[in-house]
Amino acid sequence: MEIRKAVRKDVPLIMAFIRGIAEYEKMGADVHATEEMLAEWLFDKGIAETVFAVEDGKEVGFALYFHNFSTFVGKGGLYLEDLFVLPEHRGKGYGKALFLHLVDTARKRNCGRMEWVCLNWNQPSIDFYRSMGAIPLDEWTTFRLVL
Repeated sequence: MEIRKAVRKDVPLIMAFIRGIAEYEKMGADVHATEEMLAEWLFDKGIAETVFAVEDGKEVGFALYFHNFSTFVGKGGLYLEDLFVLPEHRGKGYGKALFLHLVDTARKRNCGRMEWVCLNWNQPSIDFYRSMGAIPLDEWTTFRLVL
């Protein structure tokens, strides 16, 4: 298994993984992204990055992430937006490999922390993140303003 960084020609594949995670999260109708938008924001503006878990030449999982900043820590952080492994490839260590790759990336970039959100009903993911040493921040509420 290898982890490889996405390139512009991967935009349709990134879109397919986004649709996959949206379907898994029962949020398919909420996907408004287009391939054109992804190309602009990921590759023209460089606002986020994507990596794939690859086995036998096939992408079986992906992670999309970007940097944020903590005023308290005084450093940038790595924010994991999406981590998704195709259903038929789960339980084989691909999610863990992607997650650890991002931890390593955050450390190499001298980030102060790594953060993400997880749906409250997604117990398999909650269990996975806890097994990786993550702690839930139950005292925080996520807010969203749609523009």
